[in-house]
Amino acid sequence: MAKGPVTFLRNVGREMKRVTWPTKKELTRYTLVVLTTLIFMVAFFYLVDLGISTLLRML
Repeated sequence: MAKGPVTFLRNVGREMKRVTWPTKKELTRYTLVVLTTLIFMVAFFYLVDLGISTLLRML
């Protein structure tokens, strides 16, 4: 039941109009949450790696 690429793109356009896009304030908040989480994870894994490396050097 292939309807073709034109029908597909028309349906995509209809669906994109239904999407609820975040406001600028929400987008800024979400971006800050992601960056904060990223910085925390980088610091955490850096410290874990540093600790394991130190332990292996002591052996």
